[in-house]
Amino acid sequence: MRRTRAFPALLIGGVLASQPPATGTVQQLSLQEAIRITLENNLQVGIARESRTATAAAIPIAQGAFDWNLVGNLNYGRQESANTKLLYPLGPLATTDTLAWNRSLTIGAQRPFEWGGNFQVSYNPAYNFSQGNYQNPNSGAYLGYFSSKYSYSGTLTGTYTQSLLKGFGRQVNEVYVIVAKKGSQAAEHQFSLAVINLVASAESQYWDVVYAARNLDNAKAALALAQQQLDEDNAKVKEGTLAGIEVTNAEAAVAQRKQALVVAKSQLRNANDALLRILYPNAGHPDRIEPTDTPDIRSEWADLSSAEKMAVERRLELKVARLGLESLSAQRVAAENRLLPQLNTFLSYNAGSDNRTTLGLVNTDLFNPNFPGYTVGLTFAFPIANRTAKGTLAQARANERGSQLSLRDLELGILLQVRQAFENVEASRDSVVAARLARIFREADLDGEHKKFENGMSTTFLVLAKQNDLDASKAVELQAQIGYAKSVTALEQATGNLVEARGFSYPR
Repeated sequence: MRRTRAFPALLIGGVLASQPPATGTVQQLSLQEAIRITLENNLQVGIARESRTATAAAIPIAQGAFDWNLVGNLNYGRQESANTKLLYPLGPLATTDTLAWNRSLTIGAQRPFEWGGNFQVSYNPAYNFSQGNYQNPNSGAYLGYFSSKYSYSGTLTGTYTQSLLKGFGRQVNEVYVIVAKKGSQAAEHQFSLAVINLVASAESQYWDVVYAARNLDNAKAALALAQQQLDEDNAKVKEGTLAGIEVTNAEAAVAQRKQALVVAKSQLRNANDALLRILYPNAGHPDRIEPTDTPDIRSEWADLSSAEKMAVERRLELKVARLGLESLSAQRVAAENRLLPQLNTFLSYNAGSDNRTTLGLVNTDLFNPNFPGYTVGLTFAFPIANRTAKGTLAQARANERGSQLSLRDLELGILLQVRQAFENVEASRDSVVAARLARIFREADLDGEHKKFENGMSTTFLVLAKQNDLDASKAVELQAQIGYAKSVTALEQATGNLVEARGFSYPR
């Protein structure tokens, strides 16, 4: 509901905005401007935004389970050794002094897939070279020299494994991704809900300032009437047409209304401080706010069924609850899958090279391939009792059923909230009309009593009583008008339409 700056006909007469002493900086604000400033400056929006960002980060965290994983290993070795053996069959004994070098490289990659597959590949070239001398173990005489001729070799392997029962399917393997995405969407709604609550709070604070300002005006008007009556009484006493004892009542009324004026000023200052706190949480703000809007009393409102339908479609609490139910349903499906046996099929490719003199010849053997090998197979596993999976499934089903019941209970509560808010709007509007009529009659009643007093047909006590009645009727009318404005805010908040009704979009 938009508030207009025009003064509605149902508002009480007189000045509608208070006029505190003109000290310090004053900022005139419409309700629309107050909401805009609140959304721009309020710390709660920033807190909710960071919470939303943190929750959204759970998505790549969950997706990271399906990232490629690269591994590498590089080895270098040097080994000296000596032993005694036959130089050749039936030949003499010889002592060998050997110096060996070895270098190996392993490069591999592995990735699990969302549908339940897993792929691994590994490339492993190696270099092994040794050389040494033969010696007579008795005389130490040199017998010969030896060294490796073919020092390079290598292997290339790749294996793909696919789950066929347990662990098969995207919904099973991506359950944590699904939950993270639902959680991120829920956090987005929670952020929007924080904005709605902030707008509702800003409106309430704004109307509190309007109420306090107009209440101060009423207090000033009441004091002016009491002072006027006191002046008239004093004049009549001097004329001898009124007993001096009558002045006491007027003096008491003036003193009482001065005290009420002090209280009204204090209420306005407190309301201003509260509004400034929500508008300007950081340093730098005006000394006081002067509202320019007044409650717009509508003659009609949307029907209840439309309001209930809007609430079911728009209330963010329901959207969050539905996302929570969807997450639990995904977890229940994954838990049901864990009851199945583990049945996997795999295909493995293995390529090896001959012993070669260069690495290039090894790679030619591996990647042509010159020496291929294949393996195909199945693996099976099944826990006999499988109590862990059964217990997990029982929990998942119970959580899902509980979430369904909570969602229904929340929906019924929201519908009740809408009906009550709708009824409050209707009652508040009727109360405004009745309070306005009562105030008009009290004004006429006071005017008539004052004329009777001027003609000597009434007393100061009766005039002051009529003034008190008028003050009370003005207070009731003011409370009814502000109550109506707040009830409309509550209804639009209950239907989930508050931000849109004010012409705003949710900040990012």
